[in-house]
Amino acid sequence: MTPLLTSPLSPTTLSSAANAALAGKTSAAAVTSKAAKAKAAGQDFEAVFLNSMFQQMFSGVGQGPFSGGPGAQIWRSFLTDEYAKSFVKAGGVGIAPQVERELLAHQEMK
Repeated sequence: MTPLLTSPLSPTTLSSAANAALAGKTSAAAVTSKAAKAKAAGQDFEAVFLNSMFQQMFSGVGQGPFSGGPGAQIWRSFLTDEYAKSFVKAGGVGIAPQVERELLAHQEMK
């Protein structure tokens, strides 16, 4: 799979713990709280991005299942938020791993 985003940082610039976390190895020594936080932040970022995309996509759709009452927009926003979270949970579109990698790389540089 070709990454959607490119980075000037290669995996060789990361520490062994960061590389192990990115590779999915879950030994207690390899996975640090920084790696777990970076993964969560990447997934949250992707969910926000997808939610924004879904809101734009649904703006052109008619009333749908909401019958157009005064609360339809509120419920539609809840629906797009849940769609975004389920997409990320199912693997997303490839943004979260890139964000995670960049966060870990920037933490290593400090």
